[in-house]
Amino acid sequence: MIFESDESGKIFTEVISKKPVEVLIQTTSHLIHGFVHIRPQARLKDEMDQDELSLAVTDAIVYEKKDEILFQSRFLALNRRQIVWIIPYDELVELRQD
Repeated sequence: MIFESDESGKIFTEVISKKPVEVLIQTTSHLIHGFVHIRPQARLKDEMDQDELSLAVTDAIVYEKKDEILFQSRFLALNRRQIVWIIPYDELVELRQD
């Protein structure tokens, strides 16, 4: 990791640019709509394969059963072990017709 410090000792780290990917995430108990941020040349799968315990989700909406919103948050740290599946919104095809 590259970092610099100023005369007072404050440390500045390199900023890694990422692009937001709109996703739908099914956990063991909830459905989450939000954005996962990935490096520009990476795939969503590459982000999911990281060794970190948590996955950062921004602008998250967490749903309970029957599409009821449980809460909304600008940031959510999601335990990766709780993820059942994840779908990028641009790959989502709705087949159910009510």
